[in-house]
Amino acid sequence: LLQGKLFDSTVTDEGTWTLEDRQLIRIVLMKTNRDAGNCWTSLLENEYTADPWVQDQMQRKLTLERFQRENPGFDFSGAEISGNYSKGGPDFSSLEK
Repeated sequence: LLQGKLFDSTVTDEGTWTLEDRQLIRIVLMKTNRDAGNCWTSLLENEYTADPWVQDQMQRKLTLERFQRENPGFDFSGAEISGNYSKGGPDFSSLEK
């Protein structure tokens, strides 16, 4: 079905697959490095490249997840992100808390 090297590593024990309606195989992989700056551009190296709009949406979602982890007291459930979110958004780690 698929042949090639994955874009990056996955957690072996977390992968699952299901056969639906005897026609569709659904494969779920858990990335080992799931941060906003590590958004895969394709499933396999140089193959199955994500649509630019889909890539943009994935980066937005992962950046919001990062902000939620870094700021657990804030509710980001209805938030939308714009501006500098490419590659994980701005780095605030050097700012004083």
